[in-house]
Amino acid sequence: MHGSRERGPGRENVVRMIEGVVSESDDPIDREAGGGTTPRYSRRLSDKILIAFHHACDQADLEVAEQLLRVLEMMLTRRPLNPDAGRRRNMESLVAAHERLWHLRHPESHEN
Repeated sequence: MHGSRERGPGRENVVRMIEGVVSESDDPIDREAGGGTTPRYSRRLSDKILIAFHHACDQADLEVAEQLLRVLEMMLTRRPLNPDAGRRRNMESLVAAHERLWHLRHPESHEN
């Protein structure tokens, strides 16, 4: 692994943002049949990261938003373990997130 990890207020904000999204949306909605102990969750991790990204944008915390977007991009562009039909939609969401961050960083470029 890496010898040092980036520490600082930006990283702490990212962790708090993700923890908030996970704690709000990670309530198990059901248990698998057969009495198993593995809960099913209502959202995928990538969806939670995207929600945290938009939350950071809403709070104008662009440093956190950028870091969350990097994590989301890594998750969506790596070789998928389970290829699914939602890949195109995931990529469209990723592009839209990049566009939102760009517009927040370049407000003078908005056309009326």
